[in-house]
Amino acid sequence: MEEKKVIIETGDGSSVEAKLVTFLMSEDQQKHYVVYTFGEAGPDEGDEIIYVSRIARNGDTLYVEEITDDSEWAEVQTLLKKIANA
Repeated sequence: MEEKKVIIETGDGSSVEAKLVTFLMSEDQQKHYVVYTFGEAGPDEGDEIIYVSRIARNGDTLYVEEITDDSEWAEVQTLLKKIANA
């Protein structure tokens, strides 16, 4: 299976390439998320650190935003658990 990549713009305006893990959509289909990794090793052997960001739009431009709201983060964790248990 071919590895898909996404370009993530950082807060300082630079951009980095990341490996796409998956996309998620909230239960109400109003919010979209991207799950990605930079290939960093996690604390347990064989684990990789993953990142989740909200996809936002400014006109025709898509960008990612940090999830700072606890209830939104809980919803994202529920979506991830559904995938893990599928």
